[in-house]
Amino acid sequence: QVQLVESGGGLVQAGGSLTLSCAASGRTFGSYAMGWFRQVPGKEREFVAAITWSGGGTYYADSVKGRLTISRDNAKNTVLLQMNSLKTEDTAVYYCAADGIVHKVVTGRPEYWGQGTQVTGTS
Repeated sequence: QVQLVESGGGLVQAGGSLTLSCAASGRTFGSYAMGWFRQVPGKEREFVAAITWSGGGTYYADSVKGRLTISRDNAKNTVLLQMNSLKTEDTAVYYCAADGIVHKVVTGRPEYWGQGTQVTGTS
C-alpha cells in the first residue's frame, strides 16, 4: 500500500518555474515506478512524466520534453517534478502516481494516485 501526497502547486507567471513534490508513505517506495499526470476540467487525465524505481529511466510526454524534469529521492520517499518555462497551457491539476510496473504508469494505469495539486500559469 502506498499513499501519495502532492504539494508545491500555485500561481506562476508564464515563463517561470515551479517544483511539485510528491511524498510517499510505505517502506517499499523504492520498488515503485512513479509518475505525474495532469487534468483540466472537461478533459481526460493525461500522462506527463514517469521515472523507474531506480531513477535510471525517465519518460516524458512530447508536450513537456525539455521543460519538465522528473526526479526521485528514494531515501526521502519523494518524487519531484521541476517545471521550467511554464506556459499557460500547463494549467491543470497535477497528480502523482505509483505502480510496480513503469509501463502501467506510462500508459495511464497506475495502481496508486494522489489527490492532486493545482498549477495555474498566468499571462
